[in-house]
Amino acid sequence: MERAFRLAGLLRLRTLQEEQAAAALAAAHAGLQRADAARRATLAGLAGHAMPATGDAGAWRVATTGRAALTHLLADAAIAVDQAGERVTEHTADWSAARSRTVGLEKLHDQHRTAVLAEDARAEQHALDEVAARTARPAADPAPDVAAGPAVRPSTALRSRRPALPRRPQEPSA
Repeated sequence: MERAFRLAGLLRLRTLQEEQAAAALAAAHAGLQRADAARRATLAGLAGHAMPATGDAGAWRVATTGRAALTHLLADAAIAVDQAGERVTEHTADWSAARSRTVGLEKLHDQHRTAVLAEDARAEQHALDEVAARTARPAADPAPDVAAGPAVRPSTALRSRRPALPRRPQEPSA
């Protein structure tokens, strides 16, 4: 099995695409929060705008014109919140699609990593078994010691240590 994951480049690309989609989604959420804050500020301005209790017709017209302008600003802010919400929905769908493309490759990468680790463990166990088999021999059949030299049979060793006996002369046969 190959040690390197063949789809590593594609996985990096998909991860990058997912990160970009997540950044765009974060920016869309920030835009939604800004639009909602602007809408709340406009609503507070409209709620704080009081009509004059007494006054002439000009003051009344100015107050109603200001209130109408704030109402239009509130409607514009509500539209901006809706549009920002739609952008969030679109970016959420984009991020979800990017994430689903990445997840499949991540699962393949995890399976590959597991297979490589299992292969490494098998190879290490095989090496340990080889070492153990070389050092542990059965007691009945000891392995010859290579450093001691060639093996010598005991009977030959005994014969070589005894002094040679003189031979008897052979008697002539009749």
